[in-house]
Amino acid sequence: MIKAVLVMNTQGKPRLAKFYEFQPVEQQQEAIRNVFSVLCSRPENVSNFVDAESIFGPDSRLVYKHFATLYFVFIFDSSENELAMLDLIQVFVEALDKCFRNVCELDIVFNYSKLHTILDEIILGGQVLETSSTEVMRAIEEIARLEAASSAINLVPKSVSGWRSR
Repeated sequence: MIKAVLVMNTQGKPRLAKFYEFQPVEQQQEAIRNVFSVLCSRPENVSNFVDAESIFGPDSRLVYKHFATLYFVFIFDSSENELAMLDLIQVFVEALDKCFRNVCELDIVFNYSKLHTILDEIILGGQVLETSSTEVMRAIEEIARLEAASSAINLVPKSVSGWRSR
């Protein structure tokens, strides 16, 4: 099971923190600080897999990928494959790139709800739902189409709106 998904910048500011197991806010903040301290102390030429038992308890692993100014981090238990999690990070980033055309930190900051929608199409409740960025984008486009259609619906009949202006 996936325990958490974090996206943070190179200064340690979390841009996305989604925990799939309940933790009080103080513990979440402490975990984010600990993850960042581990990531920023690692040299570039080491693997992207880290044992996270000291941060998230027994049987926890951490995998990350560093893109430009952002770290994408997945924390999971032994029921998940490390290479599959690394690939899932790639799927997440590809979906963000397709959605925002070369995603950057500002896209994440200003499109927070869309970021959550994309992540929810990939992972829900700590379980992997979709591993194809094409299928994720198809679902996101369908959601956008339905949102546009629902906002175009006039909820007040014209006869009532004309009555109010009298």
